[in-house]
Amino acid sequence: RAHSMTTPIVAGFGVAAVAMTGRMAILAFEAWKTAPPRLRKFYEGGFEPEMTRREAAMILGVRESAAKDKVLAAHRKVMVANHPDAGGSDYIATKINEAKAQMLGGRGGKTGF
Repeated sequence: RAHSMTTPIVAGFGVAAVAMTGRMAILAFEAWKTAPPRLRKFYEGGFEPEMTRREAAMILGVRESAAKDKVLAAHRKVMVANHPDAGGSDYIATKINEAKAQMLGGRGGKTGF
């Protein structure tokens, strides 16, 4: 007689577990759908007083030995994400431009900020 009572209880726990798992899966999927897209990280941290080629490459997300076309494409991509007209910082835009100049053999050096 005890065995006949156990079966519905175990089945009830099984159904509850499946329902809770399904609910959690639906909530996780909805959270994943509404999450902002992950953007590529370019450069974190402070800037050196005088820009080096290494720092310029890190800012643009290219190798120090990158070709001119790669540098220009990377500059455009980073600048679109950080342009002052799109809510970006004038200082960051200046550093991005300085990084491009450094990578293309320009002056680099200190900015007016």
